[in-house]
Amino acid sequence: MSNVSLSNITKTFRAVTALDDVSFRVNDGEFFVLLGPTGAGKTTTLRVIAGLEKQDAGSVAFDGEAVDLFTPADRDVAFVFQQYSLYPTMSVYDNLAFPLRSPARRVPETEIKNKIREVSDILRISHLLERKTARLSGGEMQRVSIGRAIVRDPRVFLMDEPLSNLDAKLREALRVELKHLQKTLGKTILYVTHDQIEALTMADRIAVLQHGKIIQEGTPDDIYDRPATTFVAQLVGTPRINLFEATRQNGAVAINSSAVTVQANQNLPDALLLGIRPEDVKPDANGKFSGQVILKEPLGVETVLHIKSGEQTLLSLVPGMSDTKIGDTVKFNINSDKLHFFDRKRNRVNP
Repeated sequence: MSNVSLSNITKTFRAVTALDDVSFRVNDGEFFVLLGPTGAGKTTTLRVIAGLEKQDAGSVAFDGEAVDLFTPADRDVAFVFQQYSLYPTMSVYDNLAFPLRSPARRVPETEIKNKIREVSDILRISHLLERKTARLSGGEMQRVSIGRAIVRDPRVFLMDEPLSNLDAKLREALRVELKHLQKTLGKTILYVTHDQIEALTMADRIAVLQHGKIIQEGTPDDIYDRPATTFVAQLVGTPRINLFEATRQNGAVAINSSAVTVQANQNLPDALLLGIRPEDVKPDANGKFSGQVILKEPLGVETVLHIKSGEQTLLSLVPGMSDTKIGDTVKFNINSDKLHFFDRKRNRVNP
């Protein structure tokens, strides 16, 4: 495996800047996730690394060696696409063998057979080897697509939203399998997604992209607990973070148009944005604040309560199936140790 470094990458398409001075490093054996909404520049980043797009400025390096002049074949990366890109008239076995049979590799059939047996056992597709890929389910096709990348034993795996076309249950199962596979094999993976759950559960580190710029880079804990901007704060976390305009007054921060105030450091600006994760809004019979439940979302293992206080509505995430009813008045507390403060430019402020 290899490490990958991007230094000051810029890429434009006519008047559109897809990547704007992007720099980051993926360490050897690391599961690195690029997270961002559609149009943020995630796929373009992968294509530049693979050599499928030529950047306008900056450099890509593998293990400290610049690969900007290398062809895609010479870079030795495996690209797993959102669409499965399999040959429908070929068997699973022949799809897996295809990259090993290329004239550039000329791998002996005995070695091909051994590699396919090993990979198919890992991915639990051994029973499918003789089946045509057109007859596979979506999850089976994605396993074959990943397997075809693994048999090549490339320097780097590039994965472009490979689970996005699958149903929720299958996505969850394959997330676990893919992360386990990466740790077992020690592979370097650069994974692109717009799904914050995928990013938080799979990544060793995450880089958040917005409009072609890296907004924040760090571990899942960094991204969730210390978001650098309101964009990052709203991008991660389900249900979404509570975000309110607020004012600092008399050693406290008051949410505008609400009776909710929280203690805060004097270093904060007078006018700011206050972020509160729903799990930090805790119903409590002896709570300091009160409000009316205007909506209830039972999710099985937890329930989301929409609590109106003044003119503002706070989301509260409580465990289990809550017996609270719409229209009930509830008291609640806010975990003051977990508050997030942002200035008017929507950047994080550390009190």
